[in-house]
Amino acid sequence: MPIPVNHAKPIRITAKESAFEQLQQWIIDGTLQPEEKLVDTELAQALNLSRTPVREALQLLEVQGFVEMFPGKATHVTKVDKEDIKILLPPLAALQSLAVELAIPNSDDELIELLEHTNQRFAEAVEEKDNFSALKIDEEFHQHIVTASQNPYVDNILNRLQAHVRRLFFHHSLILTQSSVDEHIEIIQTFKDKDIEKATKLMKSNWIRTVEELSVN
Repeated sequence: MPIPVNHAKPIRITAKESAFEQLQQWIIDGTLQPEEKLVDTELAQALNLSRTPVREALQLLEVQGFVEMFPGKATHVTKVDKEDIKILLPPLAALQSLAVELAIPNSDDELIELLEHTNQRFAEAVEEKDNFSALKIDEEFHQHIVTASQNPYVDNILNRLQAHVRRLFFHHSLILTQSSVDEHIEIIQTFKDKDIEKATKLMKSNWIRTVEELSVN
């Protein structure tokens, strides 16, 4: 039979990366609860991996603040404090503002169409009160801009911070509103106008307003 040539190649990841991604997801979505004790042998069995990559993954998760390790004693999932969102969002706002500043000179019609389509999906999720989908699509919207910034360091730091935001939103049922949809529309217009100054201000206010809304609730 003819073998396809132009197909997506599978991304090879190490056992440590596989363990890290799965454990992080379980911590974010609550499969592994805050303060739950983690046993590497049990996790290794659940992941069908040896203990070594699981231990290495747990060490990475500790560096990123998802677990606490007490050598010779126990490893626990860290607590989730709603107030942490007020600490997380300001640096996110600053980095997202930098990302949009870098992205606009690299933008084209294809990116603008992608942002518009993503924001339409986001608006539908908000209207349907599908809060988890809205959060994921909002992430997609901002990630398109980060990718267009072509700065891997900004991308890497934002990915780490965003993982904690996802966890906080999931555990505390935090809700994104129509205000975010409207702000996205304004941000897209700045791409069309190539207005970097306005874009950075809008992007920062998009995140800071969320902090203010959560402070009221």
